[in-house]
Amino acid sequence: MAEAVETKIEAMGAGGDGIAPGPLFIPWTLPGERVRATPGAKGRARLEEVLAPSPERVAPPCVHFGPCGGCALQHWSLDAYAEWKRSRLVEALSRAGFPDAPVAPAFVTPRNSRRRVDWGLERQADGSVAIGFHERHGTALVPMQECHILRPELVALLGPLAAALRGLEGLRRLGTAVVNWLDTGADLRLDTDGPLTEGDRRRLAAFAAEQGIPRIAWRNEVAAQRGAVAVTLAGVSVAPPSGAFLQATPEGEATIIAAVLAALPSKMPPRARLADLYAGIGTLSFPLGSRGVVDAFESDTPAVEALKRAAGGGRVRAQRRDLVRQPLLPLELKPYAAVVLDPPFNGAVDQVAQIARSAVRRVIYVSCNPAALSRDGAALRAAGFEVESAVPVDQFLWSPHLESVVAFTR
Repeated sequence: MAEAVETKIEAMGAGGDGIAPGPLFIPWTLPGERVRATPGAKGRARLEEVLAPSPERVAPPCVHFGPCGGCALQHWSLDAYAEWKRSRLVEALSRAGFPDAPVAPAFVTPRNSRRRVDWGLERQADGSVAIGFHERHGTALVPMQECHILRPELVALLGPLAAALRGLEGLRRLGTAVVNWLDTGADLRLDTDGPLTEGDRRRLAAFAAEQGIPRIAWRNEVAAQRGAVAVTLAGVSVAPPSGAFLQATPEGEATIIAAVLAALPSKMPPRARLADLYAGIGTLSFPLGSRGVVDAFESDTPAVEALKRAAGGGRVRAQRRDLVRQPLLPLELKPYAAVVLDPPFNGAVDQVAQIARSAVRRVIYVSCNPAALSRDGAALRAAGFEVESAVPVDQFLWSPHLESVVAFTR
């Protein structure tokens, strides 16, 4: 068994752990601190004691901080934390070949603003149901009592939801609950390790009525519906499918939209054509529609149908297309004054390769993964693009995750 060692934290790693020589990755530490830690597998170490704390260390506000995997950096002062988030975008663009990219200060989302949550569910030995996030680097569930990142309305659902799930026969041991907070309130999607019974559906209908929840889905079907669901995107009301992807916070969404619109060409004719790739339910499509005619491409059928219904045949035109298997080719990209893409975590390697080969002169890349951005940005750099603007957006407060909006031009 390894013995504890004294060491100094030299930097903060991409996963939110402090890095000491070795390297050792030590959670809940900060650059410059002297600590005592026990080395473990794959370079991960267990923090035993902070011997010399950083002046940037603060008291974490949440009782769950440490075991809960929802947050990694509550112990860091906000100014230093925000600068580290910005530095992650600086580093990603530098690796891509843009060492002098103009990177704005990071936008940091406020507390208690996240409107989307993916909870784990676990039935306990006494029949009760625990709800929470999983532990960091593990699978054990940390039952949630409070949360400083979620909207208070979502936290308030914990007790009633646990009570409703206790009698659910379809939840044998494990499940998940995805909740989006929409204009119409909570939209709940359950996935359980057993099928719902008729009694389960009655229980969920009663829970929906009691809590004023317009829709509860189980997997891909509606289990209980009391009314319509809606979220407003750039003044357009959209009825999203259950579990639909939303930007994590309204404030982060507004920052991303503002950065995307600011990155469009300064002079465009009113009916200039814009491409919105990986469009989802239209988070960016509808704002872009105020500046041009938008072709919105998305692979998920329910999302495309929701976008089509909301667009109503106007300036946003939704098309189902799997851009991983069938990226837009250079000839198809030719009509667009700008291409906006908001790809999944792994980025858009094949689509970016086609953009690089095309005549497109402006690309606005909305990233949720600095590593993928760095790789895709390098491909654009090789094709002659430069970075015109870069905005880091921290929608996942106290986590290592970073989103950004980068405008590439040539």
